[in-house]
Order: sequence, then structure tokens, then C-alpha cells
Amino acid sequence: MAQEVSEYLSQNPRVAAWVEALRCEGETDKHWRHRREFLLRNAGDLAPTAGSSANAEEAADAESRIRSRQLQQLVSFSMAWANHVFLGCRYPQKVMDKILSMAEGIKVTDAPIHTTRDELVAKG
Repeated sequence: MAQEVSEYLSQNPRVAAWVEALRCEGETDKHWRHRREFLLRNAGDLAPTAGSSANAEEAADAESRIRSRQLQQLVSFSMAWANHVFLGCRYPQKVMDKILSMAEGIKVTDAPIHTTRDELVAKG
């Protein structure tokens, strides 16, 4: 899938610039590769399209606020998912269900394996 994402971004420079602006400073290439895929899979109409113009992008103020809020939520979900996969973080069940459903189909083969507190207590 990484090759497909790279190929897609090379053919869509506006989308590539848009998603690259969402990368966190200090984020490793491995984390970013997977989080970028999460963002692109779930961006929907938040990502710019090849044919959109500057005038078309400047929507009404209310619509702009809604899109901004949706983008913030998407970025937050992507970070929560990456934190769960790579750092072993846990979130409330509603959030976990949401981010895991959003990440369905993303293959992460090099993620670390974490032992949860509950697993440690059960062994004791």
C-alpha cells in the first residue's frame, strides 16, 4: 500500500502538499508513512482536488469553520491511532472503536508489541 500512496501523491501534488503540512515536527518516517495513509483514507472532501480553484476553496465562513473542525478531528483521530499502534496508548472504548474502524485495511507490519496493564495484572 505504501507504494500506491506514494504513486497517488506523485500524481496529485496539491494533495501531497496538503497532507505533508499535517506532519508533526519530529514524527519519524515510519510513523508518518502509516499516519499519512490513515489521513488520506479518511480525508474525504477535506483534501484538495486537482480541479479546485482558490475561489472554490474559499467557501462561506460557516462551511469553512465546519471543515476546519472536521480536519482537526481527523488529525486528532490519526494521532490517537498512531499512538495506539506505535506507543501502546489506550483511549476510551468509543474512541478506540472509532479509530480502529477508520484504520481498517491499513497494514502495519513493523509495529511494536505492547503488554497492557490488564495483561500484566492477569499474569500476577
